[in-house]
Parts: sequence; C-alpha cells; structure tokens
Amino acid sequence: MKILVLNGPNLNMTGRREPEIYGTRSLDEIMADLAAYGAGMGIEVAHAQSNHEGALIDALQAAGGVYDGVLLNAGALTHYSYALRDAIACCAVPVGEVHMSDILSREPFRAVDVIEAVCAFRIMGSGAESYKLALDSIAGLLNEQH
Repeated sequence: MKILVLNGPNLNMTGRREPEIYGTRSLDEIMADLAAYGAGMGIEVAHAQSNHEGALIDALQAAGGVYDGVLLNAGALTHYSYALRDAIACCAVPVGEVHMSDILSREPFRAVDVIEAVCAFRIMGSGAESYKLALDSIAGLLNEQH
C-alpha cells in the first residue's frame, strides 16, 4: 500500500509557527515518524508540501495509479478553496482530511470546511498524532475496499 501525504500552505513552518498550537517538531520530523510508523504496517508513505494551491491540485490529479490513497492537510485552503475541493472530488483514490489542531474550536472562519464533504474522513485535534490516526483510517478504509 502506498499513501501520499500532502501538506499545504505554511505547514513547512511547523515547529516554528505557533508552537502552542502545532508543537515544536518540524514537519520533516513528523513526516519521518509517520513514514516509520507506516513501514511498520507495510505501508509506503511519501510526502510533499507546497505553499501553492495549484501544486496541491496537480498532486491530487496525478495520485491515481501511483498511490492507493492520499492524506491531505490543506491548511488554510481548507476554509475557502473550491478548486482544491473539486480536485479532491475527482481524485482517483480516496482522500482523507487531517489537521493537527481542532479547526472547529479555533477562530470562527476555521469552522468553515469546504473540503470535508468530498473527503473520505476528517481527523483533527491530536497534534502530530493526527497523521498516524489518519494513516490508520485510510489503511482501514482501503482494506475494507479490497
């Protein structure tokens, strides 16, 4: 099983940006731990981060035939990107939504989630562990489908 983890705008600043919300570990450290966690389950985990909406859309469009599923932390794009929503809707593989913070308990604008309806599930609020929970969820979903 191969899973792509896509991280959106400003997530490259994880560990430095608002550590009280996102923690002090870098995104690279979190992704390395996730890859090791996945390897222990026989899952190959690849990851990419972009501050550019179009790059995330391109990655979603290219995921089919390469990956079995995608985990997406769209960052702020979660709250307003209909283009990203459309890319998820036509993605050839399931897409799970993941957030380190609980977006519903933060600023009111973050409670708007335009991608939730087209994602297979949403995991949020457990810090870096949210990624492991999301990997467990997508693995379970894919195992049910096969």
